[in-house]
Amino acid sequence: MIHLEEVNGGNIWDILELSVDDSQKKFVADNKTSIIEAYAAITSGDHVFTFGIYDDKTPVGFVMIGFGTDEYWEDHPKIAENNYNIWRFMIDKRFQHKGYGKAALRLALDFIRTYPCGRAEKCWLSYEPENIIAQKLYSSFGFVPNGEKDVDEIIAVLDL
Repeated sequence: MIHLEEVNGGNIWDILELSVDDSQKKFVADNKTSIIEAYAAITSGDHVFTFGIYDDKTPVGFVMIGFGTDEYWEDHPKIAENNYNIWRFMIDKRFQHKGYGKAALRLALDFIRTYPCGRAEKCWLSYEPENIIAQKLYSSFGFVPNGEKDVDEIIAVLDL
């Protein structure tokens, strides 16, 4: 059964071993970078949640969820203020095209809808314009581009 588990000392090494195919590395940061960024954000008082995506006991992916902005994020998109975002989302290359992405995104949104940092109107994410697979997955959940960009990435928004 697909479920999320918080990244912790017991599973961090399993999560760090997950990776995407070489052709996809331009689309998402590796999990080591993501966990370092999460740690830096959390120690600065920001809200970040890191989860391994599991099929029973097998780690198949990683998702990182954030809330709001911080003092270090220059030129942040307006949508980031007081809203949730799916900061990172990946399924390991061995487990792609098996329905894990859709199931995991649903679980991530279920978690966000518990409003762990307080109520918000929107959830947003960003993706590289050439990442058509991600765009199709996100739009199937109702994420719609809002015209903003995060550097060169398209920002898509979902009403919570």
